[in-house]
Amino acid sequence: MKNNRFNHRLVLRLAIPMILTNISTPLLGLVDTAVLGHLGSANYLAAVALGSLIFSFIFWGFGFLRMGTTGLTAQAFGEIDRGEVLLILFRAIILALIISGFILLASSYISEMSFFLLESSYLVENSAKYYFEIRIWSAPATLCQYVLLGWFLGRQNVRVPLCVVIVTNLSNIGLDIWFVYYLGMHVEGVALASVISEYLGLLIALLFTISVVIKERQHCHFRSLVNIKKLTAMLMINSHIFIRTWCLIFAFAFFTAQGAKLGSVVLAANAVLLNFQNFMAYALDGFAHAAEALVGKAVGEKNKIMFQQVIATAGLWSLNIALMFTFSYSMFGELIINQLTDIQQVRESAYIYLPFLVAMPLVSFICYVLDGVFIGAMMTKEMRNTMLFSLFMVFFPVWYWSQSFENYGLWLAMVMFMLARGLSMIVVFKRKQITGMQKY
Repeated sequence: MKNNRFNHRLVLRLAIPMILTNISTPLLGLVDTAVLGHLGSANYLAAVALGSLIFSFIFWGFGFLRMGTTGLTAQAFGEIDRGEVLLILFRAIILALIISGFILLASSYISEMSFFLLESSYLVENSAKYYFEIRIWSAPATLCQYVLLGWFLGRQNVRVPLCVVIVTNLSNIGLDIWFVYYLGMHVEGVALASVISEYLGLLIALLFTISVVIKERQHCHFRSLVNIKKLTAMLMINSHIFIRTWCLIFAFAFFTAQGAKLGSVVLAANAVLLNFQNFMAYALDGFAHAAEALVGKAVGEKNKIMFQQVIATAGLWSLNIALMFTFSYSMFGELIINQLTDIQQVRESAYIYLPFLVAMPLVSFICYVLDGVFIGAMMTKEMRNTMLFSLFMVFFPVWYWSQSFENYGLWLAMVMFMLARGLSMIVVFKRKQITGMQKY
């Protein structure tokens, strides 16, 4: 990275495809909604929404398979240790298959507990259970995809993840329409489309992976696959990310549950506004992914200058994107709300809390980009600790002491939670005096 221009191009080369990859996910949800929203019964739409929520929790919770693989691979790739790059892939795939096996074996217990916690009408719950029983079989494909996408990203290759996600989502859309509109299927058609498309995406990812493995297999010593030190390090790293991710999931689940207690209008308004947060997060995550790959590579290369430049460049672009979102939400926020709902009470309620979403990009961009930095530097324990601090020492206390302000207090707690994540990560980062020379 000899000049700043090249530095920016390198970050954008990784970030832009990952932003496109991320944004395709909520667009797929819109297609599912549109397909089921024209069947004449709200029960189908509600059932898939309920079932999808369960799988979001399950699969998001195991997102460490992608993040951990990216960081470890990027460091080995930076060291030009081709054998270790392959071994990281094999270890992570084995872990993904083991977790998938446990999910399938425990599927009936997961279903029972999930529907006990998520109360709904008899018709909706029955349809959602049908959706769950089919969709659960996508677990091996989804988790293995996490590993493969993280592995390619760690190798500085974003074309394969983009290709895999496009194939997965386009096939899902096509199968949705075919199963529901042409074969007369309902909830089961949407679930089956998801399962088939996940395996199609996995097949594409495996084809790319096999070509790489064949070319580089001579560098791999399979006797080192069962390396206790390496396996222990991988499990510890993934356990830290797992705890961090579930804390984040819990914060948003708690936010939704407390909003529900304030009435259906507030619940609906919060749901509309969370679309603002989610869309912003998908965009900022693109720079976090770039930071993961490039910081990890810098650590592997022991390149302090590259390490510092990546952080500065990814941070600058994240700030620019955050400013863009803040400007857009301040200028067009009410217009966006009007497009998302035509229920006047929900619109008016959402207008009231819109200022929190206007501020959210500038408050939270720091934690997004530093998530990528911490993963690339394998500071997963520190990332976990900052999340625990932000949840239990900031989010819950702010919510508790501001309950009298009702939904204002709830949104204030969420804003402070995001701010605390970023600031605590900055403090830890400076205290550790990271130089880019550390390795897992």
